[in-house]
Amino acid sequence: MTFIEFKKLLLDAEITLPKFSKLIKVSEKNLQSYKKKGEVPNPIAVIAVCFAALQREGCDYREMVNGLELKAKTKKGAGFSTKPKPERSAEDV
Repeated sequence: MTFIEFKKLLLDAEITLPKFSKLIKVSEKNLQSYKKKGEVPNPIAVIAVCFAALQREGCDYREMVNGLELKAKTKKGAGFSTKPKPERSAEDV
């Protein structure tokens, strides 16, 4: 799905990109990066199609998604440690 098709589906779902990102707990910056790539990943495309369809049917998809109590992912890996670094002694250097 192209980014333009994705944005049209968000209009059909009556939701803005910032509100969509908060609802599904994905960074808005992440979603904006798809604009440069020109394509939206399949899972995001499926979500947008479903939201638009549910909106057409008069279903409150926002309430359903909020009921899932989704959690935003935290960054992991090198450079993202939350543990304090141990003190280095003169012998370590």
